[in-house]
Amino acid sequence: MEFKDFNLAPEILAAVADMGYAEPTPIQQQALPPVIEGRDLLGCAQTGTGKTAAFALPILHRLHCRWDGTHRLNALILTPTRELALQIYENFCAYGKNLPLKSCVIFGGVSQNPQTSQLKAGADVLIATPGRLLDLMGQGFISLKQTDMFVLDEADRMLDMGFIPDVRRIAAKLPAQRQTLLFSATMPGEIARLAQKMLRNPVEINVSPISRPVELIEQRVYLVDKENKANLLAHLVKELPIPQALVFTRTKHGADRVARRLNREGVSAQAIHGDKSQSNRQRALQNFKDWKIQVLVATDIAARGIDIVEMPCVVNYDMPTEPETYVHRIGRTGRAGQSGMAISFCDEEEKAILRDVEMVIDKLLDIDYDNPFPLGSYVPDPNKPAPVRQGGRGRSGARRQEKPREQKGERSKTAASAAGGGPEAGHTARKRRRRPRRKPGASPERQA
Repeated sequence: MEFKDFNLAPEILAAVADMGYAEPTPIQQQALPPVIEGRDLLGCAQTGTGKTAAFALPILHRLHCRWDGTHRLNALILTPTRELALQIYENFCAYGKNLPLKSCVIFGGVSQNPQTSQLKAGADVLIATPGRLLDLMGQGFISLKQTDMFVLDEADRMLDMGFIPDVRRIAAKLPAQRQTLLFSATMPGEIARLAQKMLRNPVEINVSPISRPVELIEQRVYLVDKENKANLLAHLVKELPIPQALVFTRTKHGADRVARRLNREGVSAQAIHGDKSQSNRQRALQNFKDWKIQVLVATDIAARGIDIVEMPCVVNYDMPTEPETYVHRIGRTGRAGQSGMAISFCDEEEKAILRDVEMVIDKLLDIDYDNPFPLGSYVPDPNKPAPVRQGGRGRSGARRQEKPREQKGERSKTAASAAGGGPEAGHTARKRRRRPRRKPGASPERQA
């Protein structure tokens, strides 16, 4: 199948060809016909499956077919982050470069004046983040009365970031008679309920198992003390070697610390997170795309809009607090048929999270024991005071023995993380590990 088989406008086909795309991806094959027909759509797709084109191409086609020379706000694409909004905007501009249609992007963190100037000049397509959209609607710069195409992208991330109330407020301002497209990598209960309320007899598309990582990704786990993670990262980047890597940290300060440490080790790195200015974040991302830096360190929210086809490696410096986030992270590599590598660092307190991840992806992850900084090898500096740990649990030199796993009842994550042993014990236990069992009736999906 080729793009010309969908009877898209010649101007759009020419733009797609200029971008080097010949064959549509599975989600594009399934989404284009119903969206062109004006049907509502519910799409479950992992990052990197080509879903932006799956809604951008048919929207541009429909707008072009009915365009009367007037720029009206007919299509709204709502997305959770600035980076993703910019990415979608760039795609709309590229696909629609031969059309008279205008696209506009708005997001917070920057002055609103250039954005309002664009809006006053007229726009057919608006790509927006919820907060800035509501602000400008409240100021009277935006009316959605004629917006009869609505795309809610990354709905599960909207939920994670607490944007669902804003989404409902925005949807209430849209015409009742509209076309709605909702895309999500996972389908937690609240998103399923939202979809049921917002969509009318939708076409449902699921191009891959929900919350399952791409098969082409090689996944490794290194058991390492928290204090040795920076040492291990610098070692792997230089020794594997890794041409480029996107590194995920749990906190903004952590991202800065990792970037500084890598630079001291002679590895070019920059950090992006919510405390960085928009211009700073865009500059770092562009440096990464241009191969001017080897490592980009990011928090989950800041990395949401990063769309780079050739991403050799993703590193979970900190294990994600939600196991579904693991899928989002590693989905940054192994795109478009490319192979990729996903490396995860797991310290003693993160072992429970590792087991949760394995439960969600229904797979035991391979532990790499070729590690110069194995778990339990960290020796604290005797000149520094020992850190105070919450809950009265201190780290002693001697490791606790692995407790029997036949314990009845639901173990808490704290209890689970306290179990485990040193690298040798872990290796022995590894041979005996069985696939995690689900409780009767349990689903691999975690309800939000």
